Order: sequence, then C-alpha cells, then structure tokens
Amino acid sequence: METKVREDETLDQALRRFRRKCKKAGVMAEMKKREHYEKPSVRRKKKSEAARKRNRRAI
Repeated sequence: METKVREDETLDQALRRFRRKCKKAGVMAEMKKREHYEKPSVRRKKKSEAARKRNRRAI
C-alpha cells in the first residue's frame, strides 16, 4: 500500500491518510487474523458461535 505526501500536507496528515487507507482495506484486521495459525475446525466453531450470538441479539 502506498501513500504519497502531497505538497501542502504535513507528515502527520499523510500518516493519518495512510492509516485510514489501511483500515478501510482491512490490512490490520487481516494481519491479526493471520498472526497465529488457526485450525479449520476451530475456525468453523468460532464462525458458528458468532452466528449464534448475532441471532440472539436480533431477537
């Protein structure tokens, strides 16, 4: 991912823009998710738990 500093832009503003781009693209979330290996069975279990939790909240 690349962000070029514009002419009338401070480094802080460019950094803020870069972080916003990363967050929008989901880069940090993906990094955290892939930080440690997760077995497929554990992944499925987490997914079904999240769905169950969503359904409980909807009611």
